[in-house]
Amino acid sequence: MKRPVAAGVNGAPAGLAAADWAAREALLRDVPLWLVHAWEWQPYAYAPPEGPEAARRWSEGVPHEVTDRLRRRHPGLEITAERVIGPPPEVLCGAATDAELLVIGTAGVSGAAGFLLGSVGMATVAHAERPVVLVRAGDREEQWPPAAADDLGAVVLGLDLSRPCDEVVGFAFEAAALRTAPLLVMHGWTPLPHHRDGGGPGAGPGGRGPVGERAVVDEMLGPWRERYPAVHVTEQARVGRPAQHLLEASAHAALLVIGRHRRTRWPHVPHIGHVAHAVLHHCPAPVAVVPDL
Repeated sequence: MKRPVAAGVNGAPAGLAAADWAAREALLRDVPLWLVHAWEWQPYAYAPPEGPEAARRWSEGVPHEVTDRLRRRHPGLEITAERVIGPPPEVLCGAATDAELLVIGTAGVSGAAGFLLGSVGMATVAHAERPVVLVRAGDREEQWPPAAADDLGAVVLGLDLSRPCDEVVGFAFEAAALRTAPLLVMHGWTPLPHHRDGGGPGAGPGGRGPVGERAVVDEMLGPWRERYPAVHVTEQARVGRPAQHLLEASAHAALLVIGRHRRTRWPHVPHIGHVAHAVLHHCPAPVAVVPDL
């Protein structure tokens, strides 16, 4: 049985953008789309003038409304929708476990400030056992469904050689193959002082200089090139701040793929790392966060 692509919907523009992106991804993968709306009534939170009953009826209608919109745009796509009662992070992480990937939306702040990744998004990205894709909302709700211009760019992979990353690399190659898009592999590192590890002033961790870093990247990518021979791969090993390099490279990308290291200590504390944190708050392209082993 094929795993679906899951999307978290909440009736907001960010959720609509996520649902539309997830629908196109499901079509690319030839799998069903599963819309999930998490509902948790907070009796002491601000309630609309209509009261809790009206809020409940609105919540029940959200998945059906989004389903109707998507079926009009993608008539051949198999779509199921579900309203699940419970804390949104727990509901979304549960949905991710049964899906190929989970798509959630993030709201824009401004062109300069970046995007909002709230507590629900942060907790979901930090704890989900499957890849999570963050999709930004358009500037105005009436722009839904958003333009599909992101499908025209490259897939960018942020590679971290300090940890296992087969799942991350495999996800990026598959995404590029599905889109018949080029794959740009970015690897950045901070040089060590010339007197450490004997690597010279441009050396990275382990004493490797730029040539050595590129050689390690080539060796890691070799099996994946053989598995996906149709994917055109370009590599860039650059010195400096990895987050900044990734943001520059993915400004017009179809998708940015980064990894997330699973914490063994304090596993219940949301943690995504400083590079992922910067990317998720400022990257205009969709960002896939893939947990490693």
